[in-house]
Amino acid sequence: MTLGGQFQAQEEAARLIAVLALGSAALIFMVLFSRYRSAVLAALIMANVPLALVGSVIGLWLSGQPLSVAALIGFITLAGIATRNGILKISHYLNLMRFEGETFGVPMIVRGSLERLTPVLMTALVAAFALAPLLFEAEQPGTEILHPVAVVIFSGLISSTLLDTFVTPALFWLFGRPAAQRLLAANDGENF
Repeated sequence: MTLGGQFQAQEEAARLIAVLALGSAALIFMVLFSRYRSAVLAALIMANVPLALVGSVIGLWLSGQPLSVAALIGFITLAGIATRNGILKISHYLNLMRFEGETFGVPMIVRGSLERLTPVLMTALVAAFALAPLLFEAEQPGTEILHPVAVVIFSGLISSTLLDTFVTPALFWLFGRPAAQRLLAANDGENF
């Protein structure tokens, strides 16, 4: 006879989600690598994920929420949003150089970052407004599962948006020049 329970089921689910998340991250990296033909550019885009997760962990800690399966689902959702923001920002830098004659440097990075700021802020604000009822009605029936997801996504969006605004451009400036120049030299005129 074996004894198990909710804790054991949650542990198994958490392990499965962790394995699937790592596999997904590896596949995302491979897709990014195949698209940009650069491990550096793929890594710069993927750097947004830990930046987002920092805020999520702080949000869980401040709200007193445990690390649950629901929170892990929120992490996965947030990782997708953060990766998308990184793709859009790096692609915009590359398109500015390719189609608008910008040269790699601080002025191009500042321009690209400012042009991407409004869409990123709009996405984050709309998501925050959508999550607000789940954040502020934590004790209401039916929110036991969705509240941790909302906390993770909301707090992660705050850190991701703030850090992506400053860290991604700095990382691109520090490490992106050789990869960007190689990609632009090999590109046949298509958008990134």
